[in-house]
Amino acid sequence: MVLPLITRWKSLTTLAYLVLLLEACNGSYLPGSYMHTYSTGDEIYAKVNSLTSIETELPFSYYSLPYCQPQGGIKKSAENLGELLMGDQIDNSPYRFRMNVNESVYLCTTLPLNEHEVKLLKQRSRDLYQVNMNLDNLPALRYTSQGGIKIPWTGFPVGYSPQEGHDDYLINHLKFTILSHEYEGAGVEIIGTGEEGMGVISEADKKKASGYEIVGFEVVYCSIKYDPEKMPKQMYENIASVSCPQELDKFQIIREKERVSFTYEVQFVKSNIRWPSRWDAYLKMEGARVHWFSILNSLMVIFFLAGIVFVIFLRTVRRDLTRYEELDKEAQAQMNEELSGWKLVVGDVFREPNNSKLLCVMVGDGVQITGMAAVTIVFAALGFMSPASRGMLLTGMILLYLFLGIAAGYVGVRMWRTLKGTSEGWRSVSWLISCFFPGIVFVILTILNFILWGSNSTGAIPISLYFILLSLWFCISVPLTLLGGLLGTRAKPIQYPVRTNQISREIPERKYPSWLLVLGAGTLPFGTLFIELFFIISSIWLGRFYYVFGFLLIVLLLLVIVCAEVSVVLTYMHLCVEDWKWWWKAFYASGSVSLYVFLYSIKYLVFDLQSLSGSVSATLYLGYSLIMAIAIMLATGTIGLLASFYFVHYLFSSVKID
Repeated sequence: MVLPLITRWKSLTTLAYLVLLLEACNGSYLPGSYMHTYSTGDEIYAKVNSLTSIETELPFSYYSLPYCQPQGGIKKSAENLGELLMGDQIDNSPYRFRMNVNESVYLCTTLPLNEHEVKLLKQRSRDLYQVNMNLDNLPALRYTSQGGIKIPWTGFPVGYSPQEGHDDYLINHLKFTILSHEYEGAGVEIIGTGEEGMGVISEADKKKASGYEIVGFEVVYCSIKYDPEKMPKQMYENIASVSCPQELDKFQIIREKERVSFTYEVQFVKSNIRWPSRWDAYLKMEGARVHWFSILNSLMVIFFLAGIVFVIFLRTVRRDLTRYEELDKEAQAQMNEELSGWKLVVGDVFREPNNSKLLCVMVGDGVQITGMAAVTIVFAALGFMSPASRGMLLTGMILLYLFLGIAAGYVGVRMWRTLKGTSEGWRSVSWLISCFFPGIVFVILTILNFILWGSNSTGAIPISLYFILLSLWFCISVPLTLLGGLLGTRAKPIQYPVRTNQISREIPERKYPSWLLVLGAGTLPFGTLFIELFFIISSIWLGRFYYVFGFLLIVLLLLVIVCAEVSVVLTYMHLCVEDWKWWWKAFYASGSVSLYVFLYSIKYLVFDLQSLSGSVSATLYLGYSLIMAIAIMLATGTIGLLASFYFVHYLFSSVKID
């Protein structure tokens, strides 16, 4: 059983703490308690989400295909911001289950299929589209065998298209297995810990809470050719149990004027699985050794770079400073004439870089992105962002980004004030910080959205959501960024330890271009995260759950350390060859990892995501990968620049200047 922080928080201390919370709340339910109990015979209806495919990555509505519709009509479920952005469209369905009642049920028979419906069904079958159904917030789970290993997948395919033939067959019979656990309220009990949040039940709710919990939802699918004339006339009429045929001539073929009958059967099985553990089947982690190998590999890189930094500080810098301070003024003056390396750029090292406003803007956005990522991963690792709450992770990231605008404005404007020596122009810096990265994302998403609109996909962002996002942007993020900028103008300025000369020093010619060293430096941070990057990309584009946030948190911490060390070492190397233009080089030394991330994404598309077909799907993939690469560049570049700035500040504050 794999949980966020590698091990589940299920200690006696945690339980005792929750009991104390219970007493403080007088037995009321705590936020996040989603447990439902049912009595025998209670009716439960499944819900359906958008049809999805790993080949096209274009979601479509479930009812865009000629499926049976509920008796009361189609009703959409309320969706949060994250669900809307991910293209989820959750509707009710006619699939009805009665707790602990095993039965075989007839749903409906369609009208004769027309040309358009046949074309859609064939296209969705050949593009490997699958139906995503959930019951009591649990996705339908199916198992496939590969090499003798059972692999869990969510959903079931729309149809079957054999390679040796030209016909396509529709999946029209489902066999559901629902795992139920008998729950009996007994005094004060802790429920819903782990993935489902946390909650409590009091003695007063004992009778209401007693019953059966749904702890598993599995499905087996098949295609069966029915005679429509012999089928029942009313929905939910019981039928005899059927066996799935193996011969193709007994499958339900997809062709014009065919009438398709839909049926299903359900079997309830008692299970010892408890409510807190019901998501374990979805979150089982394969390849834990690979994650540990990634972490150990990163640790080796960190120790290697730390050794270099240690040598720089203790053997080189400290030795030079000690010798310099032990000399009298006359000897120092003579030594100054013989100095070489970083000590010669003392009058230029803090000279304002080119495009300083852009640098401040990118650092501000980098602080905002880094803060959002760190807080999100920490909360997810602690179990506060559950996969049971669809869209919660994305919604939380957006809200965190909005409110962290105050930190972005503060850091960006304070850096601007440090470079310029004055607060003049801080408003334009704050405005640019609030619009730079969101503006890039907005442009890319708008282009992708037009593509999705042209494909009639449910993944397209509706116009109403556009206005909501723009309102959040300009009503929350922009004002908070301006407030942060105002606080930055009032903060104590960072004083340079040395004066800057009026005339800049000439930089000696080098045998090789400095950008080559900068690009090469990005390979070290990339080596820290590329294994975890593989799992993240696979979970996004192959429809898997990613929930090993404990590993991701460790990798994030290691990435921050590696980025800081790489930039510090590279900055010192540039100063040693009398290159005082270190600002942008320090930013891109660690920020260049984004180039390797984007190239890796292209490699993954070409070699590992071969099921993805069509120019539309490839464009969507590259667009989202570009957004990810830009965000990583801003975050890692900011870490490297700030680390280098404090390194240079500390280094030259130790030099005596007369």
